[in-house]
Amino acid sequence: MLEKLTAKLQAIFAHRELRTKLLFTAGVFLVYRLLAHIPVPAVDIARLQSLFVNNQFLNLLNVFSGGTLSQFSVMAVGINPYITASIILQLAGMVFPTLKEMQKDGETGRAKINQYTRILSVPLAIVQSISIITLLRSQSLITTFEPLHLAVMVLALVAGSMIILWLGELITEYGIGNGISMILFAGIVSQLPTTLVQTVSVASSDQWLVMAAFAAVFAGLIALIVFMNEAVRKVNIQYAKRQQGGRVFGGQTTHLPIKVNVAGVMPIIFAVTIMLVPTFLSRLLMSASQSTLREIGQQIGILFGQTAPLYLITYFLVVFGFTYFSALIFFNAGDISEELKKSGAFVPGIRPGGPTKKFLEFVVTRITLAGAIFLGILAILPSLAQLFTGIQSLAIGGTSVLIVVSVILETAKQIDSLMVGQNYQKYRSFSK
Repeated sequence: MLEKLTAKLQAIFAHRELRTKLLFTAGVFLVYRLLAHIPVPAVDIARLQSLFVNNQFLNLLNVFSGGTLSQFSVMAVGINPYITASIILQLAGMVFPTLKEMQKDGETGRAKINQYTRILSVPLAIVQSISIITLLRSQSLITTFEPLHLAVMVLALVAGSMIILWLGELITEYGIGNGISMILFAGIVSQLPTTLVQTVSVASSDQWLVMAAFAAVFAGLIALIVFMNEAVRKVNIQYAKRQQGGRVFGGQTTHLPIKVNVAGVMPIIFAVTIMLVPTFLSRLLMSASQSTLREIGQQIGILFGQTAPLYLITYFLVVFGFTYFSALIFFNAGDISEELKKSGAFVPGIRPGGPTKKFLEFVVTRITLAGAIFLGILAILPSLAQLFTGIQSLAIGGTSVLIVVSVILETAKQIDSLMVGQNYQKYRSFSK
């Protein structure tokens, strides 16, 4: 096993193009982590970090941001505005025919959509920056209330978000893997040592057995994530035969792979944003001057505590529902059925056109049930871990592992593709 791994690494670094891409990606990661330690001024960092330590949900958000939220660096807003903008434009494509046509218009259409996503990311970053600053003000964590100083803070956070977006696009163009996913991956992995140290330091002697059991479950979870990430439902596809002169074309049989987890990690990222609203509202109301509002805020905080039944059920249902919604968006059965019809392909036993569309929707709906339950359990796993172990530092749960494992698998596939391409070029040169 070790020999195969060593041989694989040697082959990777012997590939000049691949080596350049990997080194460039590592360089971008280094720049990103350096920028993540530049703080926004006028914030009480010590009190802010204690707030994150005492709130497991905020701690999970901090893991997603690569620790930038607890340090309140210029990168605190992160890549979330771009992800939100992407989801909005995906939904808008179902309503506006112009956007739908752009999505079908190949590379040119994707470039236009990507530009619109960048533009939409700016106002979303402004709104998110103002929300974060408002939350910090409600907790008396900001040491200045001058309008000019607050405007500079918003500008710094928006600029940091746009820099992260730029770094992600540099990775996509010149590095290895999808840039946005790689930035999320870098942020989560950077928090692994800190989280492990915190977990070990707070675990008492009678909790080591629980921790060992949790580690075993964690290892099984990684295997399950790999299985679910690679699981597909193969729909048989038959091409019609046609005769030209004395020759017969077509008649081949292939399959259409439909992933069980079509939407990936997007439903959880969306649900995290939704579940942040009760926490944000609770802290705002608890800082109000009227006792009635403070009581309402306190009650909301109790109902939506990270181990409260209402929070767990709501979080699970939001992820479950948005997984189905995302699956219908990312897998457009109508477009696929039309493309099959135009190419002379059909599902055996199913008529082309409308019946094929209904059949594909039926298949996606059935297999998404397993994917939705899987993502829902992953989403609430950190809260369940805290509930059963009593250790709040277990913030790196199933969601983070899903992102890390998915990025590793996709990057490995891209590396293998580049290496196969090089071997093919060598074979062609040798054959000539």
